[in-house]
Amino acid sequence: MTSVMRFLSSVVNILCIPLHLSHAVGLYGIYKRIFPFCINRMSKSYNKKMHDKKKDLFRALPEFKRAGGQLTILEIGCGTGANFEFYPPGSKLICTDPNPHFEKYLTETMAKNDHLRYEKFVVASGEDLRAVEDDSIDVVVCTLVLCSVDDVSQTLREAHRILRPGGAFFFLEHVAGDTSTWTYFFQHVLQPLWYYFGDGCSIVRETWKYVEEAGFSDLKLRHIVAPLFFIIKPHILGYAVK
Repeated sequence: MTSVMRFLSSVVNILCIPLHLSHAVGLYGIYKRIFPFCINRMSKSYNKKMHDKKKDLFRALPEFKRAGGQLTILEIGCGTGANFEFYPPGSKLICTDPNPHFEKYLTETMAKNDHLRYEKFVVASGEDLRAVEDDSIDVVVCTLVLCSVDDVSQTLREAHRILRPGGAFFFLEHVAGDTSTWTYFFQHVLQPLWYYFGDGCSIVRETWKYVEEAGFSDLKLRHIVAPLFFIIKPHILGYAVK
């Protein structure tokens, strides 16, 4: 089975040669400009299907308010702001994303969620949050982002660094399926193609292992089967306390 999987993956990789070439000559930058438009449409569908899961996850956010009742949330890879509706009223929000073309859609989402206090939008990758001070954030949120960052461990180190002691890292990510399943098989076959259309997204990443090794003091992590397209059904969600 493994040899067949590798062979089919190689075939798909060959079929992706035009995409490789477009990336090499700089045409991939055009896709990065229209990617936010695609994500804006897909996020609405994802939120509809995952509404209950997200609601359950973010229900714990108020537990991490400071003594005065203030809650400062920093979202890594905020995209179009698909999580904003789930944040507690009055929360102060710092948005980060490496793609500046998301800002237009982000502004529209902010206008629809005036229960939040928006501090700023920072164009930055999860691996490099140097603009944020150590021990300054109550909650870091990261959803559907660890699948596409270049360095998962560094992203988690940055999240840990900027969290105050007792703060929490909330996550929701699609991950690699169980090795004995057809989901795992097709994830590996389709990964070369998915990488390009998902702007660097990996559907074969065992993200839970990185979270477990990130040095948090307390971890609440669950594996779930999401009501989504079969190759992205495997998900993890939860939060980790610094």
